[in-house]
Amino acid sequence: VQLQASGGGLVQAGGSLRLSCAASGGTFSNYAMGWFRQAPGKERELVAAITRSGGPTQYATSVKGRFTISRDNAKNTVYLQMNSLKPEDTAVYYCAAERSRWPLVTRAIDYWGKGTLVTVSS
Repeated sequence: VQLQASGGGLVQAGGSLRLSCAASGGTFSNYAMGWFRQAPGKERELVAAITRSGGPTQYATSVKGRFTISRDNAKNTVYLQMNSLKPEDTAVYYCAAERSRWPLVTRAIDYWGKGTLVTVSS
């Protein structure tokens, strides 16, 4: 499975961005999908995840109420809508696909995409 993330960029604090991740090379609906992020000098952490059907979701405490994950299985794409962005949200954001485990954890992911950089200025 190949994952291609897009939508990162520079935004002012309080602004919004929408990340997209397009999957190819596998059956998209067989995978739970997630967004992780890694800031400089920090470990990679889960931001949000969504089950195969788009039902249950999980969020990091720091983004609850501000970020929304969704997926479109017909388009093989997962999204992360990020609102009320803060400087501490600055990181490289990675898309991930996991076939077996739920909830998602960083140490057990089947496929990673290349990251997309999100920079939030104060």
